[in-house]
Amino acid sequence: MDIFLQQIINGLVQGSVYALVALGYTMVYGILGLINFAHGEVVMVGAMIALAAIQMLLAAAFSPLLVLLLSVLLAVAVCMALGYSIERIAYRPLRHAPRLAPLITAIGVSFVLQNLAMIIWGREYHSFPQLLPNASHQLGGAIITEVQIAIVLVAILVMTGLMLLVHRTRLGRAMRAVAENQQAASLMGVNINRVISTTFMLGSALAAVAGMMVS
Repeated sequence: MDIFLQQIINGLVQGSVYALVALGYTMVYGILGLINFAHGEVVMVGAMIALAAIQMLLAAAFSPLLVLLLSVLLAVAVCMALGYSIERIAYRPLRHAPRLAPLITAIGVSFVLQNLAMIIWGREYHSFPQLLPNASHQLGGAIITEVQIAIVLVAILVMTGLMLLVHRTRLGRAMRAVAENQQAASLMGVNINRVISTTFMLGSALAAVAGMMVS
C-alpha cells in the first residue's frame, strides 16, 4: 500500500508538469487545428532562460526565493515573446496553405530552436542550484518533498487561473468563438490575428512554467 500511495504522489507531480505542457499544445490545436511541434523546444528555452537568470541573480546575492520568482517571470516573458514571434513569422503566412505546409514548418522551427539552444548554452548537461528546501514529509507511509508540493500547488494555481480566463473573461469568450468558427467570430468583431497570437503567448507562458518545474 505504501508503494501504491508513493506512485500516486509521483504521478500527481509528473502529471502536473505534463498538464501544463499539454494545455499549451491543446490551446493552439483547438484554435488553429495545428500541432505545434516546436512547443517542446519552448519548454526547453524557458528552462534555460530561467537557469541563466538564476545564475546571474545568485551572483548578485539575491535571496533564493526572490531569485526563483524573478527567474520564472523572466522565462515567462521571453517565452511569450518567442511564442508570438513563432506565430507571426512561421505560422501566420501559412494559415490558409495546405495543411502539410504548416506541419513541416513546425518541425523546422523545432530544429531551429534546438540548434540555437546548443549554440547559446552548449551541448553539456546543466544542473539547477537548490533554491527551495528539499525537506521530505511522511504521508501515510509515502514520502513527498517540499519541491513536489510546490510543483503541484503552482500547477493547480496556474490551471485555475487559465480556466477562469477562458470562461470568465472577454478574451476567453473570443478564444472559444475562434475555436468554434473563425469566420463567424470575425463577422462578430473578433480580431482573429490578435486572439491567435495571444493564444500562442499564453501557451508559451505555460511552457515556461512547465520547463521551470521540470528543472
